[in-house]
Amino acid sequence: MRATVNENCIGCGLCAGTCPVVFQMGDDGLAHGGDVPENQAALAEEARDGCPVSAISIEA
Repeated sequence: MRATVNENCIGCGLCAGTCPVVFQMGDDGLAHGGDVPENQAALAEEARDGCPVSAISIEA
């Protein structure tokens, strides 16, 4: 699975705080996703669901 963050990101950091293995805050102040290890899937989905601007998508 892969998590992506779209242009709606406001840089709140919630995703990186929830699932730092998958989401990191970039030098641009915005979140960036990546590959989702199987053992991190639930946390990545929690981060997606908690995103205040629905900027995260997770695809197989």
